[in-house]
Amino acid sequence: MLRTIGLMSGTSLDGVDAAWVETDGAAIGRMGPALTLPYDPALRRDLRRLLDVAADIEEGDPFLADCVRRLTDRHAEAVAALRAEVSRVLGEATDLVGFHGQTILHRPARPGDTAPGRTWQVGDAAWLSRATGLPVAHDFRSADVAAGGQGAPLVPVVHAVLAAALPKPLAVLNLGGVGNVTWIGAEGGLVAFDTGPANGPLDDWARRHAQTDYDKDGLLALAGQPDGAVLGRLMAHPYLAAPPPKSLDRLDFDRALREAGAGDLSPQDGAATLVAFAAVCVAAAGRHFPDPPLQWLVAGGGRRNPAMMRALAGTLEAPVRPVEIVGWNGDALEAQAFGVLAARCWHGLPLTFPGTTGAPRPLGGGRITGRG
Repeated sequence: MLRTIGLMSGTSLDGVDAAWVETDGAAIGRMGPALTLPYDPALRRDLRRLLDVAADIEEGDPFLADCVRRLTDRHAEAVAALRAEVSRVLGEATDLVGFHGQTILHRPARPGDTAPGRTWQVGDAAWLSRATGLPVAHDFRSADVAAGGQGAPLVPVVHAVLAAALPKPLAVLNLGGVGNVTWIGAEGGLVAFDTGPANGPLDDWARRHAQTDYDKDGLLALAGQPDGAVLGRLMAHPYLAAPPPKSLDRLDFDRALREAGAGDLSPQDGAATLVAFAAVCVAAAGRHFPDPPLQWLVAGGGRRNPAMMRALAGTLEAPVRPVEIVGWNGDALEAQAFGVLAARCWHGLPLTFPGTTGAPRPLGGGRITGRG
């Protein structure tokens, strides 16, 4: 078993999640402490700006280089803080870091594309390895995209390990900036894909209209009503009907939201409409499952939004529950997963599969920097 620290900085751009896991990549021994280090407001603002310019920016750009340095430094701080906590609580060391980096562009190949796909996670793995003195697994997605896969989602193989003893079929829904779901069948089959926008547009809306980083406790959305006309136009988006495999960039629906007239709504009604649309996207995802799930387990920041959870409960036919109900840590789950994926990378085990990313076969991936 390897003792790993998984790091995740998701599309919500809120900070670094770090979690200690003992694993060989195929099984999980122990789950140790976890923590979150928020990004400072300036870094969060600059990373959000980076999303807008990523398609045109080039490696070596001073703004990009500055963001990467600050981002990597924050990840190094997270590793140092968690190692100290693990030593204090468990008396254990760490062998390997799983470093996802920050996605700034995700453009996998789509049907009819003539150009290859691209996915871009920024972060300096070599600097992180030097700063921590540990080998670092990174670049988890590009091999899958190069082989024609979507490069996302990556976590389903870990969901399957965690859910081994749970009744199935089961759906595990992660609500970050973008939503993604893993369907796990009774015979072990996996189907996974991005459902649609989740917290990302809602966070942007809250910053523009309420001068806050997110809709805390869903208060903005709960004070409004979804606009039926805008929601109807959004529901016609072809992504919802497209079969998996499929995945999204954080900004893929921005144009659709503008053209649907979301910007004309009041702050409260706009937030309520975005929440309703996220729930509709999840319901549409269920149409692509081989069998209906017995329950939906929800992870990610969206599970802490009462408006989002209420909308899901009113839209989905099976019970909707936070993952804590089965003993998982919904705040640390993705970081824990990248600890497991780092071990899979170390041992050469596959990360992606035909049912999760559309990979042509089970594919390994990732690179190790600082390995012996």
